[in-house]
Amino acid sequence: MNQLVKIRDMTARYDLSARTLRYYEDMGLIESIRSGDYAYRMYDEVNVRRLEQILILRKLNISIKDIKRIFLASGSEIVLEVLGKKVEGIDEEISLLHELREIVLEFIRQIEAADFGKEADVKLLYEKAKEIKTQIVQEGYKGNPAAVNRLVEVTEKLDAKIPDIMIVRIPKFRAVTSGLMTFEELFGGGFEPWQEAHNHFFKPVLFDAPDFLCERDGKVEWIWALKDEVTAGDTAPYEIIEYPGGLYAVSVSMDGDGESYDKVRGKVERWLKNTNFELDHARGFMGHMIYVDDEIRKGLGYHQMNLYAPVKLKKA
Repeated sequence: MNQLVKIRDMTARYDLSARTLRYYEDMGLIESIRSGDYAYRMYDEVNVRRLEQILILRKLNISIKDIKRIFLASGSEIVLEVLGKKVEGIDEEISLLHELREIVLEFIRQIEAADFGKEADVKLLYEKAKEIKTQIVQEGYKGNPAAVNRLVEVTEKLDAKIPDIMIVRIPKFRAVTSGLMTFEELFGGGFEPWQEAHNHFFKPVLFDAPDFLCERDGKVEWIWALKDEVTAGDTAPYEIIEYPGGLYAVSVSMDGDGESYDKVRGKVERWLKNTNFELDHARGFMGHMIYVDDEIRKGLGYHQMNLYAPVKLKKA
């Protein structure tokens, strides 16, 4: 008879949380055994070996959906297909990074050879780097347009890579709301100065910073989590609501600007196509600025925003 392994020993042996093991069970990847005289989950040799396979595949960033496909297949065709696609993706990224390296080295050689005391082409490129496409068209950049064009293509392909995304459940929480309004109304109106004046009420309750900027029906809503003792009289004229929470797919957007937000949102939507989740259009996207301390932002060199996409399980 196979020796059974306790859940506590499994978590210690493989440096996992009990929650992760339960998640793998919920997804149908492994099974536990409950004996009549032992209340906790236990695992037989077959499921221990299967867990080791899961951990190896997850190290390779193989999705849970593809792992299920591999385990349900009777032969090796599916695992070879999945691993083959992974190799293709790695090869493409390596090729792009090598090409990007050569482009950057070429720019370094141009900069080293240029006289920055004059209006050299490379100086013009350097000063206009953030507007590189416009620079090529409007300024007639002559230095090495082929390299610049390829730089744009390579960086766009690398940027198209799907980011790391996790599914989280946010519980309900009390918050004060600005109400739905346009960006101009929100940042040009009275809520921001009111919030600054009342900031002693708004302490981190669920998050490392208490704010969400929520998008709905083409407008935005700024909400701040509240301590339990804050009352409606404390927040007047702004309303206290109970934010519904729910399931969200979370990814990171650097700098928190509109362009970065749109790119990350597009990546999340593409990622969802290969999962058992879909967007929940009854709720809006939410942005949450992680580093509200300006000193931390300066140290990083950018703002960091978590983008929360509302999701739900697809109907069978």
